[in-house]
Amino acid sequence: MASERDLFSAEIVNRGIESSGPNAGSLTFSVRVRRRLPDFLQSVNLKYVKLGYHYLINHGIYLLTIPVLLVVFSAEVGSLSKEDLWKKLWEDARYDLATVLASFGVFVFTLSVYFMSRPRPIYLIDFACFKPDDELKVSREELMEVARKSGKFDEESLHFQKRMLMSSGIGDETYIPKPVMASSENTATMKEGRAEASMVMFGALDELFEKTRVRPKDVGVLVVNCSIFNPTPSLSAMIINHYKMRGNILSYNLGGMGCSAGVIAVDLAKDILQANPNNYAVVVSTEMVGYNWYQGKDRSMLIPNCFFRMGCSAVLLSNRRRDYSRAKYRLEHIVRTHKGADDRSFRCVYQEEDEHKLKGLKISKDLIEIGGDALKTNITTLGPLVLPFSEQLLFFGTLVWRHLFGSKTDGSSPSMKKPYIPDYKLAFEHFCVHAASKTILDELQRNLELSDKNMEASRMTLQRFGNTSSSSIWYELAYMEAKESVRRGDRVWQLAFGSGFKCNSVVWRAMRRVTKPSRNPWLDCINRYPATLN
Repeated sequence: MASERDLFSAEIVNRGIESSGPNAGSLTFSVRVRRRLPDFLQSVNLKYVKLGYHYLINHGIYLLTIPVLLVVFSAEVGSLSKEDLWKKLWEDARYDLATVLASFGVFVFTLSVYFMSRPRPIYLIDFACFKPDDELKVSREELMEVARKSGKFDEESLHFQKRMLMSSGIGDETYIPKPVMASSENTATMKEGRAEASMVMFGALDELFEKTRVRPKDVGVLVVNCSIFNPTPSLSAMIINHYKMRGNILSYNLGGMGCSAGVIAVDLAKDILQANPNNYAVVVSTEMVGYNWYQGKDRSMLIPNCFFRMGCSAVLLSNRRRDYSRAKYRLEHIVRTHKGADDRSFRCVYQEEDEHKLKGLKISKDLIEIGGDALKTNITTLGPLVLPFSEQLLFFGTLVWRHLFGSKTDGSSPSMKKPYIPDYKLAFEHFCVHAASKTILDELQRNLELSDKNMEASRMTLQRFGNTSSSSIWYELAYMEAKESVRRGDRVWQLAFGSGFKCNSVVWRAMRRVTKPSRNPWLDCINRYPATLN
């Protein structure tokens, strides 16, 4: 077990020049102590490794059965020459025709059942990410000026927001709805929520339908996820009404599921496509920033104001075999983890009113610790599905050794105590980690031992677009495509986490080399990235 001291990190923060008091005109510094992600690779629970192997065995049983049958068949006919084999088959067929026909029938039936029961491959045809107009672009200083002019925040709240913004990893080109910038208006109204939803969703969908040349009436499944804003009629109904989609469309609206809901929406669409052949599914992931803009003074509720920005993604999935040739990616795995049974996990991201009855999203100080526990569970379950056999063997072996003999190795060297950390870079070529904050990305990179290149898409997305909630993993994939770094056969890991507390992973395999798309939110600025934030 790690000591309590190991769970904290400290940093010295330059607070600038004091404007008043005995230290006026002098530089002042403070020491900030924060809780870091637990070193989850040091405390892996065996039951989650077992769950991952259970998934692997369920899907790998056919691969194990076929070689055994081939070995048995080879042993049976290996001792016969070609002439003896044909003679034996002819004689058996001549004197026992009923057995031959029955065997052939069983073979055909078994083959048919196998192919009919196999999960249909799910293809990602293309996706689109909404890019707002430049008039909605706002810098950190401009956002602080708006907050100051609104008169709704005291000096202490303003100082807290500025400190959070400057250390967030967010740059000066993110997007905020107009009503928020007006500052005097109440942005948490149904009218403003619907206006923002229409802008971002229809913008992303217009681009998606243009890129894929798929008509809205051809879509058979629609899944929309938005955590905070859930009007009646639903957001999915708004889309159906706007595009005049067909009457028998299967539509779903996911609410309150946080920043990891984009993966949940893909999982739901996958399950529906498995039961409905020859169909298209559209998955829309977004969040309404203005509707949840907090105008009070509770620090834990001011945090979302500093991080969340406008964004929306729209993804087209297909289970039609004829789409194989034009698909960009094929869905490989989805692993979902939910820690909602634990009260601390359930309440770590919680929507409520403050003492002045102002609605907001409250972020617990335990978020990093709780998120680390969910991440540990998720990647431990995912490992057996994606890691090379050599990595699985080393990881599982050292894990079992520690559980069986860990208590007896107190006098051994540190290298004997430290477990083998799987190299996830051997399982994936590209990483799309939810761009929540700089602190979380730093801790994830340290724990998973990822390189700066592996984290580039996540950090640049956070800098350029901010935390766009459930759509952030798609802005990161768009960054990779704009850089033309995705090759045929590459594996992409999208990792998202959010309220509940949930952590979800989805793995894609590139079907072809992805060239720079004609429409992409990064096209006008990709040559400036990667960039260092001042």
